[in-house]
Amino acid sequence: MADASAPRTGRAFAPYPFVPERFPAALPPLRDGVDRSRHRVAIVGAGPVGYCVAIGLAVQGIDSVLIEADDSVCAGSRAICISRRSLEIIDRLGALPGFLATGLPWTGGRSFYREREVLRFTMPNDANQRLPPMLNLAQYHIEQILLERARELSDRIDLRWQTRLTGLEPHADGVRARLATPLGDYALEADWLVATDGGRSVVRESLGLALTGTNYEGRYVIVDVAMPSDRPTERLAFFDPPCNPGSTVLVHKQPQDVWRIDYQLRRDEDAEAAVRPENVLPRVESLLAMIGETAAWAPIWISLYRANALTLERYRHGRVLFAGDAAHLVPIFGVRGANSGIDDADNLAWKLAAVLQGLATDRLLDSYSEERVAAAKENLRHGTKSTEFMAPPSFAFEWMRTAVLGLAVRHESVRSLINPRQTSPIAYTGSSLSRAVESSADFAAGPAPGSVLVEAPLGPRTPSPRAADGHGAYLTQLLGSHFTLLHFSKGGTLPADLGGLDAEMRGLGIRWHTVLIDPGTDDASATLAARYDAANGASYLVRPDGHVLARWRRCAAKDVRLAVARVLDRIGAHGGGG
Repeated sequence: MADASAPRTGRAFAPYPFVPERFPAALPPLRDGVDRSRHRVAIVGAGPVGYCVAIGLAVQGIDSVLIEADDSVCAGSRAICISRRSLEIIDRLGALPGFLATGLPWTGGRSFYREREVLRFTMPNDANQRLPPMLNLAQYHIEQILLERARELSDRIDLRWQTRLTGLEPHADGVRARLATPLGDYALEADWLVATDGGRSVVRESLGLALTGTNYEGRYVIVDVAMPSDRPTERLAFFDPPCNPGSTVLVHKQPQDVWRIDYQLRRDEDAEAAVRPENVLPRVESLLAMIGETAAWAPIWISLYRANALTLERYRHGRVLFAGDAAHLVPIFGVRGANSGIDDADNLAWKLAAVLQGLATDRLLDSYSEERVAAAKENLRHGTKSTEFMAPPSFAFEWMRTAVLGLAVRHESVRSLINPRQTSPIAYTGSSLSRAVESSADFAAGPAPGSVLVEAPLGPRTPSPRAADGHGAYLTQLLGSHFTLLHFSKGGTLPADLGGLDAEMRGLGIRWHTVLIDPGTDDASATLAARYDAANGASYLVRPDGHVLARWRRCAAKDVRLAVARVLDRIGAHGGGG
C-alpha cells in the first residue's frame, strides 16, 4: 500500500513494536522575529518524500531546512510497500542497508473469489536483478531509517521539529514562510520552498491551489494487528469472502509480526460506526480464522481510507515546488503513492541543485513539473483501473467485476483482468529533455531516452563504487549524484575524443562519471552489451536520476557536450531545459 490518500489520523490501541524518539522544538537565532539565516531551500513536511528531497540535495552539496509539525516520525498505518525502483533511489541516497535489514521482500501474491483461488501473480524478478520487486516496510520504519541518514548529513540538513507552517508569502526571488512553535512564532526566508506536506498540504492551501481529478466513494477500514505467524510475505486479496460478504479484503505482512488488513465497507455501512472496535474486531477475527491463523493477536491501529485520484496541473509555482501527496493523491491499489513521491524527490533534487549551483537556469525546474505531472497522470490511469475493480464506483462496475471473478474460477485466460497492476518505472519519453537531444533511433534493444536503466550484472573488471567488494556488481550501482556516460569498447579503450570529458565536465562544476565497459572481457559484459544493443563504440548518457538522456551508435565529445548543455539550458538550443 502506498501512502497516496492514506489517513493522517487513526485510533491507536496496543503499542507498536516500534517506539519513536520524541524531539523538542527549538528556535533559530532571530532578528525582529525573522530567522537570521536566509536559506537556499526550505522543505515543508518530514515524511518519506521530504526526507528524500533533503538527502538528495545534501548529497549534491546543497543545504536545506526541513520543517516538521510533529515531534517524531509518523504513527499508524500508512505506506508499507516500497518498489524496486524506489529501492534503487534509496540506494543512491545512502540509506538502502536499513531498508533491506528491516523490510520483508516479496515477489507476488494471490487473489481469491469467495473460497477459490483465481489468480497467482509474480512480478518480474530474475537473475539480472539485485533488489526485490517489492519490500514491505511500515512508514514509521521508512521515516526512521531516512531520519538516521539525514542525521549523518546534519551539516547540510537543518531538521526542525514541532514547527508548523501557518502562512506563505511568495516573492519573485524567494518565499517567506510564517512558522509556529511551542516556543514562539517566527518567519523564515528561503530562495526556494518544496512542499512535501501531504494530502492536506498547508502550502497548497496557502497558494489557493486545488487538486483535480476523481474522488471515489468506496471506503476501506485499515487495521494493523500484532500477530506472530510464519506465513510467507505476499499480497493476499479476497473478493466477496465469507468473512466480509459483498466486499474485498487485502492482507499484507509487515516486519516485527505486524499485519496490515484493509477491508471494504459496503455502501449501506456508516463510516463512524464502522471503525468502532466492537465492529472491527469481529471482522478481523473472522478473516484470520478463514485463512487459518490461530495465534493470539491484538489490534494496534484502526483508521478509515477513501481512494482519490487527484493531481495539481503544475508542480512548479514560481519559487514553490510540490512533490508527493502535496502534488498528487493516487489510490493505494498498485502501490503508486509513496513510490511516486520518492520518484518526485529523485527528479527534483538534482535539478534544483543544478539551479542553485548556477549550472542551469530555473527553466530546468519546469521540466520537473512536466515530467512528474505526466508520470502522475500515468499512475492515476493505472490506479483508477485498479480502484474501479477493487472498489467498484457503481452497480455496473460491480456487476462487471462479479462476472470477471466468476469466469476466472473456470477460465485461466480471464485471470489477467484481476492483476493488481503493481507500479513500474515511468519513462519520460515525451519529455522536452528527451526530445532535446539527437540520438540514434536504430537501437534494437536497451532503454530509450527517457527510460530508466535496465538492471544487469556487471563483470568483475567493471568498477562499481557501491559494490560490496569494490568490484563488479550491478549496473545501477554505477549511478550516483552525477551524470554517467557508459561507453562500450572492445579492447577496453576510451576514444581520445572522449578521454578529456571527465576533467572538462568537472571543471565546469558538473558531477560526472565515465564508465568503460569491454564486452569482450567476460560473459556478463557481453550479455550487458547485447541487452543494450551496444556494439563497439556505442554510448549511453544517463541523468543523475537514472533516466537515459541520450544514446549514440558512435559518440563524439561534441554530442555529449550538446546534450548536457541543452539540459542545463547553457546554450540557446530549442527545447533545452523545458
